Amino acid sequence: MMRIWALGLVAGLVAALAGCTGKPSLQDKPMSGQDFALERFFDGRLVARGQFQDVFGTVRRSFVVQLVGDWDGERLRLVEDFTYEDGSTEQRIWTLQKVGPVTADQAWEGTAPGVIGIAKGQEKGDRFNWAYTIDLPVPQANGPAGVSRVSFDDWMWAQSEDRLFNRAYMKKYGLDVGDVSISFEKLD
Repeated sequence: MMRIWALGLVAGLVAALAGCTGKPSLQDKPMSGQDFALERFFDGRLVARGQFQDVFGTVRRSFVVQLVGDWDGERLRLVEDFTYEDGSTEQRIWTLQKVGPVTADQAWEGTAPGVIGIAKGQEKGDRFNWAYTIDLPVPQANGPAGVSRVSFDDWMWAQSEDRLFNRAYMKKYGLDVGDVSISFEKLD
């Protein structure tokens, strides 16, 4: 009984410490001289490479994403085609639109299949913060993929006109489960 209690205490401390790690803020000093405009960066063809790390830093999955974005002046339609290291694939199609008056620090909302409710985002200088909850397919060793509901706190930084770095913090039941690091490159 004492051993179970001790293991529970250790697990709780690890979860608490993981929740105390520093996270980006829209108030942070800019990382580059780039002004981030979501509709400009994601309009056209892009490629992204990334990986998911658990809370201990172990890489659990890597992937390549082919993206095609289309900004029509009101809405950004973004098609993401994922290919994972195990050969499995997934497609996500986002529809995003500006919210409120058009400003340099633009607010955005978006939807995609699997996203619970509406994703909300905010531009500020060279960065964009995007928050949403989604039902993600999770590979299973024996059989079809399961689904896991997770919350994302995505942070994107424009590094140049054609490069962007994204770090997404993931939570499940309010606890950190890992993060995703992705590098995007515009192809046209």
